[in-house]
Parts: sequence; C-alpha cells; structure tokens
Amino acid sequence: MISLHDVTKTFGGLTAVSHLSFEVEQGRIFALIGPNGAGKTTIFNIITGIYSPDGGKILFGEKEISELKPYQINRMGIARTFQNIRLFPELTVEENIQVGQRNSNAAGRSHPLFLTREEKRSYRAECAEVMEFMGLGKFRNTCAREIPYGLQRRLEIARALASKPDLLLLDEPSCGMNEEETKALIRDIEKIRGRGCTLLLVEHDMDVVMGLSDRILVLNFGRKIAEGTPAEIQKDPQVQEAYLGSE
Repeated sequence: MISLHDVTKTFGGLTAVSHLSFEVEQGRIFALIGPNGAGKTTIFNIITGIYSPDGGKILFGEKEISELKPYQINRMGIARTFQNIRLFPELTVEENIQVGQRNSNAAGRSHPLFLTREEKRSYRAECAEVMEFMGLGKFRNTCAREIPYGLQRRLEIARALASKPDLLLLDEPSCGMNEEETKALIRDIEKIRGRGCTLLLVEHDMDVVMGLSDRILVLNFGRKIAEGTPAEIQKDPQVQEAYLGSE
C-alpha cells in the first residue's frame, strides 16, 4: 500500500528521521511506536506532504508522492487525523464531515456549488452514512466545540473517512480518552479496517497497539530499532531498553 525507502528528515542540526525504510501491506493495521521525540509524527507529516523528505522516497502503490502537496496526497487516497484535534469548532458535525467530502469531490466530481439535485442528494447520503458509521448521527446539527471530547475524536476520524481513503493515518487517536471511549475506539478501528481501509497508527496506549496491530515498527531517535508482530516486539530487548532503560 505504502512504502518508505531510506527516508531522512532534518531540522537544522537535528535529525528527526534517519534512513528509515518500511512498508505497509494492503488491508493491515501497522503501528509506529517509540518514546516521545522518536520521530513518529514527523513521519506522518512527511507521508502527508506537510514536510518534504531531505532524502529517500515514498511510494503509494507504484506512484512516488515524496514531493506532492497535502491536498494532492489526500486526493490520491491518503487521509489523516492529528494528535491535537483540528476540527472547525464553529461548524456543525455535518459541516466538518463535508470538508472531507469536498476535497474528495474535487478529484472526480463537480464542486458542491455546481452539483445537480441528484448529486446533492447522493452527497448528503454519503455524509449521513459516515456520521452513522461513527455514531455521530444525533449530533448532526451540533457545533463541533459543543460535543464531548471523545466524540470530537470520532468526528476527526469521520472527516478523514469522508474523503474515501485507501490509507488512513491515525495520530494518537486514544489521546485523552477514558477507558470506555478507548474500547469504543478499538471497535471503530476494527470496523474501518472491515471497510477495506489500510491503517497506519501512532499510539501511546500499548493495549490498543498490541490488541489491534498486525505489525509494529519501533523508533528511537528517528531510527528503526525493531519491526515485527506484537509478540515479537514485546520480547525484543532493544525495545525494552528504549522504553525502560538499562542498567
């Protein structure tokens, strides 16, 4: 689905990502983990075009996306959420989701202002389907700032899904959630995979990571120190040292 080849990113004298290579297979849940400052969110920003890599390349399928802009990458089928929620707080739940739809529309359909009546009906039905799928239907006309924090997290995922991604990047999706909200999130992620979506996940909650992931890559200071199944990662001495330290 996506592959990184020898990707490097520096900021001044700091190397945030160093000669990193990995690939995510279609239909899988692939997790990036590591201590704070390991470079996880930087990788998301490189994949989605916020940063350009200083070296290496990124392939989405067979197409190189290393130098594309964020909106171009989104239209190709990659969407993301953010560690710090970035909703439009004064817009309603429905309007926030429509933002995601509009970028998808620009790729292959008319701008919403010029849709036919039938197209507008289909457009609204798609938005309603995403809202119901993420359990947001009854908050349709509520401003984003007025819904609970856990639902705001769901709304950000819903907005990303509205662009119909083949690859969804989730950056710390359980951040700030309580236990029940986290359990609901796990169910949501499993349902999203069931729709045929591939997921790349950055997450600090190891119960979420180990329970959901098919494969895990561990970073420390921008370098890959381990990659494997959850069982393999749990036993890896380099991973234990990175998280717990050594004598």
